[in-house]
Amino acid sequence: MPAMPAKREILVTSALPYANGSIHLGHMVETIQTDIWVRFQKLRGHTCTYVCADDAHGTAIMLKAQENGISAEEQIANIKAEHLADFTDFDIAFDNYHSTHTEENKALSALIYNRVKANGHIAKRTITQAFDPEKELFLADRYVKGTCPKCGAQDQYGDNCESCSATYSPMDLKDARSVLSGAAPVAKESDHYFFTLPEFEGYLKEWTRAGHLQDEVANKLAEWLDSGLQEWDISRDAPYFGFEIPDAPGKYFYVWLDAPIGYMASHKNLCERTGQDFDHYWKADSTTELYHFIGKDIVNFHALFWPALLTDANFRTPTKVCVHGFLTVNGKKMSKSRGTFINARTYLNHLNPEYLRYYYAAKLTASVDDLDLNLDDFVQRVNSDLVGKVVNIASRTAKFVQKAGGTLSTTIIDQALWDKTVAAGEVITAHYENREYSKAMREIMAVADAANEFIAEQAPWSLAKIEGNEQQVLDVCTLGINCFYAIMTYLKPVLPKTAQAAEAFLNTTLTLENELAFLGAHSINKFKPLMVRIDTKAIDAMVAQTQEEAEKLAKAAPANSAKTESASDLEPIAPEITFDDFAKIDLRIALIENAEHVDGAKKLLRLTLNIGNETKQVFAGIKSAYQPEDLIGKHTVMVANLAPRKMKFGMSEGMVLAAGPGGKELYILEPHAGATPGMRVM
Repeated sequence: MPAMPAKREILVTSALPYANGSIHLGHMVETIQTDIWVRFQKLRGHTCTYVCADDAHGTAIMLKAQENGISAEEQIANIKAEHLADFTDFDIAFDNYHSTHTEENKALSALIYNRVKANGHIAKRTITQAFDPEKELFLADRYVKGTCPKCGAQDQYGDNCESCSATYSPMDLKDARSVLSGAAPVAKESDHYFFTLPEFEGYLKEWTRAGHLQDEVANKLAEWLDSGLQEWDISRDAPYFGFEIPDAPGKYFYVWLDAPIGYMASHKNLCERTGQDFDHYWKADSTTELYHFIGKDIVNFHALFWPALLTDANFRTPTKVCVHGFLTVNGKKMSKSRGTFINARTYLNHLNPEYLRYYYAAKLTASVDDLDLNLDDFVQRVNSDLVGKVVNIASRTAKFVQKAGGTLSTTIIDQALWDKTVAAGEVITAHYENREYSKAMREIMAVADAANEFIAEQAPWSLAKIEGNEQQVLDVCTLGINCFYAIMTYLKPVLPKTAQAAEAFLNTTLTLENELAFLGAHSINKFKPLMVRIDTKAIDAMVAQTQEEAEKLAKAAPANSAKTESASDLEPIAPEITFDDFAKIDLRIALIENAEHVDGAKKLLRLTLNIGNETKQVFAGIKSAYQPEDLIGKHTVMVANLAPRKMKFGMSEGMVLAAGPGGKELYILEPHAGATPGMRVM
């Protein structure tokens, strides 16, 4: 074990879940990652505080409450209770879980705004927005649909065309309609307030390269910084569920202004209840540490807007923003139709939460790569590692110690094995600190493998059959129990409940605050099974319940006035064409040799398609449904003789065929097995 470090004061947050829906397994990637890191720091003896809250403001919550026939306050209270119950049952040990709709957040938001305004960094100007005359509210881009003004594609959102990638304002759409009421929006002017973010460009270029971010995140932000920052609109018009801006009646803080301040508010609420010093953590020259754990989709808010806002308001900035990737299930984006959009409660109805905590830990790295929950691998890894390796050590040795009186031997029968077990702690703790959990799990399982090999070679069950071997049996099993003690100490941040049961069995506390020492003449208690294998029937039941939930939502969807898709929203059949027109279209099987994101494009992927005798580059509006790596190696169908079209991001030399209502439910056409690149589709 490494020398014990100086004690640290650490404040940790995870992103605030939106108070408009249930927690799902994608959310759990972040909270499990954060909770493991916090538990590790506490296990090392540091003062580590973990706060979070529900993100409780915005138009969507206001509309959801109206749909449910309750007040917005009731809506967020109900969802907060549900969220906290799910997190608690996953053993997420928040020191405080709050809400952004609180007096603490209101006061801090006003304080920060007034300081920034006094520094001359709030601008006011008139803008024109789409306005729903029936709902009597301004419409965000996602609440307006219509026909693209550039290419004529129907059912496009109010900011960007998925078909031709054109960008525009909602009022530029042809046949524009509000998805809330179906009414044609009208243009309406309104005064808005802006944070003058471009004035912090130099500061942010330095801050983002000062070790606060992973390199790949800093590199991505450099692209945005080099292209020039825009002023940030921090206001919204009534009606809006949120905090009214001081001295601006009818104007409200945009949800992303007060959401990160919610971290501070949750901590302030904790400090006021416990007598801790809030300013000690948040003053500009604080010697404490601040870590934010977030997903890669909200990097701009946490690594550009947030540090600029904090430093301008004379508060400390984050020590580190720890960014992770998204969750896929069985290699695909989570999908309701495939039964893989799994809610946290659905999982908990069927499976032990520590199975998932371990599986995520075994897959998580310090990078922003996506994490895949492969259900077959999940079963195999949990059963093999936790039951077959770790728990097996105790179950195979404890009974012999009990038979000998329940007290361990003072003899270390294999010093090399014990030294290896203890030495592994230095590497394991370093991996935990750096959020390289998968590496830590591999090291821990290597220790478990070595312990199991030792026990198998010594075979205490065989030794015990020979009279006179009692001491040797005890010595062998004593070392096995000590290895188990070390392994469970290393696993305690990941498996808190199992570790608690192990502490009861071992009659000791598992801690990394002091160096691991051989237990010696120490009494242990009777061993009780710590974990059982996953039954695949539980997996099947979880998937079946997920599919049932998806079907119920689909049936209920027509009653949702704020929906973006329904059967009535389908595009009408286009005017008839002749057979000669159709015969001109050359459809070919194409192999997707490469797929990649397009910088600056919200909905496009760049595909390299092999159609046998040549390759073509195609920009496809399928980013909402696919990750690039999921497409590489697949076959699809493309229009091979479509005239090349110059787009903002390059030349597109064809079109791939896809079907579905849009968003995540969009599917490229895949040919039958045996189809080869270049084969014509008849």
